[in-house]
Amino acid sequence: MSKINIGGQAVLEGVMMRAPRSLAIAVRRPDGEISVRSETVVPLSERFPVVKLPIVRGAVALFSSLIIGVKALNFSANQALAEDEEKEELSNWAVGGTMAAAFGFGIILFFIMPLYLTKLLVPIIGGSNIVFNLVDGVIRVAVFLIYIVGISRMPDIQRVFQYHGAEHKSIFTFEAGEELIVENVRKYSCLHPRCGTSFLLIVMLVSILIFSLIPKLWPFYLKGGARILLLPIIAGVSYEILKWTAKHDGHALVKLVISPGLALQRLTTREPDDSQIEVAIKSMQVALELNAGHKDDRLVV
Repeated sequence: MSKINIGGQAVLEGVMMRAPRSLAIAVRRPDGEISVRSETVVPLSERFPVVKLPIVRGAVALFSSLIIGVKALNFSANQALAEDEEKEELSNWAVGGTMAAAFGFGIILFFIMPLYLTKLLVPIIGGSNIVFNLVDGVIRVAVFLIYIVGISRMPDIQRVFQYHGAEHKSIFTFEAGEELIVENVRKYSCLHPRCGTSFLLIVMLVSILIFSLIPKLWPFYLKGGARILLLPIIAGVSYEILKWTAKHDGHALVKLVISPGLALQRLTTREPDDSQIEVAIKSMQVALELNAGHKDDRLVV
C-alpha cells in the first residue's frame, strides 16, 4: 500500500487531484475529450517550518485549499465554455471574487446568523452560557444540513457530486495498491473518511466548544467578530481530529465517531458513471506522474 497521501476535489465536469508535490485537474470537455492541467507544488512546510506545527498546519491547509480550489474551478469553468466562442473565459479575478463572496456568505449563514437567532431566543432558553452555545451549535448544524439537502437537489450539483464519488473511489483504489482502471475503481465506496464534507461537520462541532470560550457579556458585534477571528483555530483543531480519525478508522470507537461524517457524505456524493471515473483516474495518474518527476508542467488536451 502506498504511503503517498493524495486528496482531491470535485469541480465542474471534472476532478482535481493533489499529491504532495503536484496537482492535476482533469475536465470532460463538451466534445467528450478530457482536458488536463497540471503543476508542481512546493510544500509550504519546506519554506516555513512553522507550518508543520499541529493546529497551524490545519489552518494553512484550509486557506491553501481555498486558493487551489479557485484555480481548479477557474480551469473547469473555462473548459466547460470551450466550444462556445461567444463566451469569454473567466478570469482568475472573476472566479476569485465569486469565491470570496461565497466565503463571506458562508460565514454569515453558518456563523453569524445562528448567533443572532440564538440571541433572539435568550428569553426562552435563559442566560446560561452552556445552553446558549448548545442552542447556537444546534442551529448552526441544522442550517448546514438544510443547505446541503437544498443544493443536492440541483441537477448541476448532482453531477458535481457524481465526480465527488469518482474522486473518492479512485483514492480508495490507489490506497489499496490496485491498478487505476475503471473496473477496479468502480467497486469501491463513495464514502471516504478524509472527505472535506466530514471536515466541515467536524468544524461545526468543534466551533461549539471553541465559541463557548467567548465571554458571555460581550456585545453582539464583538462575539461575531471573535467568531471570524477564531476560524483558523477551529480549522486547525478540526484538521487534527480528521487526520487522527483517518489513521485509526479501523478502531470500533473511531468508526462510531466518524459515522456522522460518512452519513453526511451520502448527501454530497453520488455513484459516478464510467466516463466520470475515467476523468478521476486521469487526474490522479497525471498528479502521481508529475509528483514522481516524470513529467513537466503542461496543459494536455
